[in-house]
Amino acid sequence: MDVEGPGQRVRIYIGEQDKAAGSHRPLWEDLLSLLRREGAAGATMFRGLAGFGAHSRLHVARLADIVPDLPVVVEWIDSPEQVERLLPRISALVHSGTITVDDLTIVKHTHRASERSG
Repeated sequence: MDVEGPGQRVRIYIGEQDKAAGSHRPLWEDLLSLLRREGAAGATMFRGLAGFGAHSRLHVARLADIVPDLPVVVEWIDSPEQVERLLPRISALVHSGTITVDDLTIVKHTHRASERSG
């Protein structure tokens, strides 16, 4: 899907180990799966090295950490119509975290022909 023009960026700030109710997968995986299944233009998960949220506890990646609960951000860019359609479902999955929406202009969003079927 090629998207250009007015768009929106949704950022979802959550913990790496957060899960949706009834799911065994990390919440970020469930969010990406939902967005892909519903035809979103594109989304990426970024893993933070350190951060804190509403609880003000600092989470820091250290070599000795076996299973850290680091901050992650799922960033999704799409048309305002897609964001309006999917955001309520995304919001319902996020029980602890922050969701922001920014207006932007999508200058170019294309993919290689070989990726169209994947």
